Amino acid sequence: MNTKNYSTPTKKYRFLISAVHSIYRLLNSTYTVNDLICRMGRLFCQFFNAQYCQVILSDSDKKYSIVKCTIIDNRKCDVLKKTRIRGRVEEKILKRASVVRENNLLGIPLICEDLIGLIIIKRAKTSQPFDIFDQEMLMTMAEQAVVGIKNLQLYEEQQRIVFGSIKSLVTLLDTRVSREYTHSPHFSKLACSLGSEIHLNEKQLESLKYASLLHDAGKAGIPAEILTKTTKLTAEEYDIIKKHPVKGAQILRPLQILRPAIPIIMYHHEKYNGTGYPSHLKGNQIPLGARIMAVADAFEAMVYGRPYRQRMNIPSAIREIKKKSGTQFDPKIVDAFLKVIKRFNKKIYLKQDDPKL
Repeated sequence: MNTKNYSTPTKKYRFLISAVHSIYRLLNSTYTVNDLICRMGRLFCQFFNAQYCQVILSDSDKKYSIVKCTIIDNRKCDVLKKTRIRGRVEEKILKRASVVRENNLLGIPLICEDLIGLIIIKRAKTSQPFDIFDQEMLMTMAEQAVVGIKNLQLYEEQQRIVFGSIKSLVTLLDTRVSREYTHSPHFSKLACSLGSEIHLNEKQLESLKYASLLHDAGKAGIPAEILTKTTKLTAEEYDIIKKHPVKGAQILRPLQILRPAIPIIMYHHEKYNGTGYPSHLKGNQIPLGARIMAVADAFEAMVYGRPYRQRMNIPSAIREIKKKSGTQFDPKIVDAFLKVIKRFNKKIYLKQDDPKL
């Protein structure tokens, strides 16, 4: 979209409305700072007929970038962290917090109470130079964008705090069972890789990640002698074990940020044919995240073992997962698992490595 076509006030007004609306939609559909500045860069290239866009978020000293995104020809997108900010234009914008407009180059500061970065766009030398309308348009769009950037930065900081608290809770829960029978450090990565394989969105993956860490939180109320029992569980003991998904959901439900993960935690022991627990859900009645968790959890239980169960090697565990496709597990999730585990078996589960794989 080239601004030289917007020569009348009416056309300029329509262009402004379109630009602000586009930024608004972008902010409401993006969940990470890195993704936001990449999409912003592409949007600026499109709106200003630019071949190059650079978005930099700087540190407090304005000498290094926190994130630096460079778009070339609206295709190539490079994102770098912690790089020295160099360049005459970049230094001028950051030092003076002022706009730089030089023929086919336009650079503006990103300001939200304080200077937090900059945007630079460039057109081809054969294109029309940037004018005052382009400058005002870019500044208007940047004012909207910077609010979104700050909100996402605050959200990501909150997520880091929450994630740290969750990891502390998981560590505490794991002390109740011998370390060799707890989940591997890579369990969450396996579950999230399955989610990515079937194209879950960012929010769904986030919930899956939290659920993968806390799905056994309900075992906190189970007597240690049951959790660590090395012989077969009695029917009564198994009934106690079966209550842990519901108890886990009850423990975590007051935490608002974990609400989307509750159905995954609650139903990750349901079976695709309806014979699981606690609610005997069947097929697509089982939340998608719980169906993913069921496959990942079963695989880890087989490979890493339980106090009452011998470990399997990876080939045997994979065969067992395939065997139960359509009965215990969702066939779609099993197909995704078979693709993902090829990348994991040698890189992640090293102590179970098998030369046949």
